[in-house]
Amino acid sequence: MRFVPQEQWEQSYTDGIVFGPLGEDERKLLAERAPAPAGGGRALEVGCGTGELAVHLAAGGYRVDAVDLAEAALERARADRPGAAGVRWLRLDIEHDDPEPLGDELYDLVVFRLALAFIGDRARVLHALGRRLREGGTLLIVTPVAATTPADRRRIAVDDREISALTSGWKEVRRYAAGDLAVLVLRGPCAGTVAVERQHPLTGPAATAALAVVTDPSGRVLLGWSHHGMWELPGGRPSGPESFEAAAVRELAEETGLLAEESDATVLSMLADAAGGVPRLTAVVRISRWSGSLGDPEADRFAHWEWHDPHGLGCLGRTFAPAARALDAVWPGVVPDLPAVRAHPHATPPPAVPCESPEAERRREAMVRAVVDGD
Repeated sequence: MRFVPQEQWEQSYTDGIVFGPLGEDERKLLAERAPAPAGGGRALEVGCGTGELAVHLAAGGYRVDAVDLAEAALERARADRPGAAGVRWLRLDIEHDDPEPLGDELYDLVVFRLALAFIGDRARVLHALGRRLREGGTLLIVTPVAATTPADRRRIAVDDREISALTSGWKEVRRYAAGDLAVLVLRGPCAGTVAVERQHPLTGPAATAALAVVTDPSGRVLLGWSHHGMWELPGGRPSGPESFEAAAVRELAEETGLLAEESDATVLSMLADAAGGVPRLTAVVRISRWSGSLGDPEADRFAHWEWHDPHGLGCLGRTFAPAARALDAVWPGVVPDLPAVRAHPHATPPPAVPCESPEAERRREAMVRAVVDGD
């Protein structure tokens, strides 16, 4: 979870940290917007803490997987709520761990209560959990919002731009108030990726840009939610005689704080299209190595940056059109139904960038074992 390392969460729960109790407005909204199906349902609570909400959901007819990254939180939950019927307590970092302990059975309800702001890659995590929902299932978020949170506690809240980013790509988004808290009800986790242009059209005889495609050690690609209200890759126009590789490396540093060498940048393809009648040439630059810590140096342009799973790129929602085409150039087919573009693949072989998430590695190994055992 973002901002607070696991060790600090462990110590906080050991010291007796107490979060706000479940309010009457929240109970009412849960009953109205996410009741258990007839005959019972299955729910997942992320960041369950000492278990008040998990037990409430179980009493309402759900079988509940209550997960937290702090074992100390689960120890308190088990001690404070002994024999809680219908609740399974699981230690799991939902952002970074392999979700294997959750199993493959789908959920009717996934809930984040007072936990969302501590997730770094929130949109990625929400869409991944959305794929674990049954048809018609609900993802429900209860969170403080910046407008009603004191400045010294702003890190536990989200603002409207952040809410726009994490709800992009969902088919149904509804927002309610529970006192000073916002309650978001999301359904339909993959509304598709919509390639859009910026509000201000291009001008001049032509436009060129270099977009940087950067992945983390788990193979996730870096995208930023811009103040134009869309996902974008790091990048921009070359300066003077600057090469596309150099421009991509420079823009990556200026926009995200990540550092790379020009020798580790490779142009994979040149994409030619037009926007508003202005010809446009976009260089897709794959960066194979980088260093530094991800930040947001240009906060006036980007709300925040996140790492996204390539197989989830088709569910992003609003995405800058050149970025969507660049992503499709690297992972063909991951973003369906894109407008036509003329691609000029570069002669240089693409760089090898070995990386795989824990879940992908486990599933690949399981597939190999199944094939071997079948022989």
